[in-house]
Amino acid sequence: MGSIYAGLLASAGHDVWAIDRWAEHVEAIRRRGLRVEGASGDRTAWPRATSDPAEAGVVDLVVIATKATDVEGAARAALPLVGPETVVLPIQNGLGSADRVAAILGEEGVAIGVVSGFGASVVGPGHVHHHGFELVRLGERRGPVTPRIERVAEVWREAGFSVRTYDDVDQLVWEKLICNVTYSGVCAVLDRPIGEVIADPGAWTVASRCGEEAFQVATARGISLGFDDASAYVRDFGLKIPGARPSMLLDLMAGRRCEIDFINGAIPRAGQEVGVEAPFNEAITALVKARESAGRAPSLESARPEAD
Repeated sequence: MGSIYAGLLASAGHDVWAIDRWAEHVEAIRRRGLRVEGASGDRTAWPRATSDPAEAGVVDLVVIATKATDVEGAARAALPLVGPETVVLPIQNGLGSADRVAAILGEEGVAIGVVSGFGASVVGPGHVHHHGFELVRLGERRGPVTPRIERVAEVWREAGFSVRTYDDVDQLVWEKLICNVTYSGVCAVLDRPIGEVIADPGAWTVASRCGEEAFQVATARGISLGFDDASAYVRDFGLKIPGARPSMLLDLMAGRRCEIDFINGAIPRAGQEVGVEAPFNEAITALVKARESAGRAPSLESARPEAD
C-alpha cells in the first residue's frame, strides 16, 4: 500500500521519497521507476527512493504505511524526516497506531489516516498492483478538521484518490476496524478470500458475528457510526473486493508475524472496558495465534491481492 501511495502521489507531480528497508525494491525504483497498475490505471512513476530516511531530510508530510506491528520502528526511523511543520500520517489497520507514533514523534504533528476498499500486492521489486480505489479518510487525532488536514486531503485528491475529512476520528477508525475484524481473522483461519467467506453460510456466520461484536463495543463506547446494520455494512464492503485475501492471511502464508492483537484481539480488550463480551473475536484470535505459532502456512499458488 505504501508503494501505491508513493507512486500515485509522485505521478501527480509531488516531490516524493519512497523509503523502504527492502533494498531490491529501492534499487528497482531508482533504476526503472515504480510501476503502479490496477484500478487507477497503469503507469510508471519516479519517486526518489532510499533506505536511509536521513537522505530525504525534513519533509512536509510523512506517511507511515507499515503493518501495525512495525509502527514503533517506522516512527523512530522517521525522526530525521520530521520538522516543526511536518504532518505525520499513520495509516494502519486496527487500534492504537497513531498513539504509538505520537509517543515517539510528538503529539502535535500526528494525524490519522484510514483507507478502505483497496486490495494491493507486490508483483516484484519496483512493481505493485491494486484492486479497488475507494476511499481515503483523514482526521486530526483530537478535535475537528483543521486547515492543515484539508491541505493534506487536497494533496491526495490531486493524485486521484477519493478523500473525506472527518471531525470525529473515532468514527473513521472504528468503521474501518469493524470491516477488518469481520474478515481478517476468519479469512486467515480458513485460508479463503473475502468473497468465499461471504458465500459460505457457516463462515459468514462467524465473520459477521465478529463484525457485530465490534459494532456493539463501539456503540457502548459512545462512538457515532454511519450505519445501524453492521452485517449489511461489512457485507457491502466485502463484495467490493471479493477476490482479496486480507493481509493477515498473507502474513501467515509468508511466515510473518501478523496483526491479530491489533484487530480481532483488540475487540475483547476494548469491550471489557465497557462491559461488552466478544467471544467470537476471542475464539478467532486464539485460532490465528495457534496457526501463527505452529507455523503451518499453506502454499501460495499465485500472487493474491491484500485487502485494506
